Amino acid sequence: MTALTKPKRIEVGAFLEWAASQDAGRYELVDGKVVAMSPERSRHVDMKMHAWEMLRNAVRDAGLPCFVKGDGMSVTIDEHNSRQPDVSIQCSAVDPEAMVLDEPLLVVEVVSPSSGRSDTGTKVAEYFRIPSIRHYLIIDPYGKLVVRMSRKEEHGAIETSILASGVALFDPPGFSIDVDQLLNA
Repeated sequence: MTALTKPKRIEVGAFLEWAASQDAGRYELVDGKVVAMSPERSRHVDMKMHAWEMLRNAVRDAGLPCFVKGDGMSVTIDEHNSRQPDVSIQCSAVDPEAMVLDEPLLVVEVVSPSSGRSDTGTKVAEYFRIPSIRHYLIIDPYGKLVVRMSRKEEHGAIETSILASGVALFDPPGFSIDVDQLLNA
């Protein structure tokens, strides 16, 4: 009789080392298992690039010492989970050789047909487990909606706004974006 063994769960450090050695593809670590990220549709790519540009301009215009990063930078949830938001903002120094943001303040996910469920469910709980994250922005290019979740204090209540127009404020660090302009990429 052969004993069945559970596949070994890996930790974030081993995952990042493995991911950095891959020739192609993008991956996340979910519950200790490597998960390949689906190929992206043009609408998704355009929206996340537009969001990155709008956030970068808003941070610059507000004169904030923050760094706006596109996808590719990981955010460590815990020892067995690491995500790659579509856009992230960190307002402390970022090592140019880093693969992980150590103090992300804001993370953005653009909903796609394959990611909608986790973007609006699992990732909400995961991202807000990170003490430095104060804002989670979910952009739905299909429904033309933006969901802004924010908390004022490290472990405070989360305020949620669902916006189809108007202004989304991010304080801290102290900037805003026009939702109409964001959704009309």
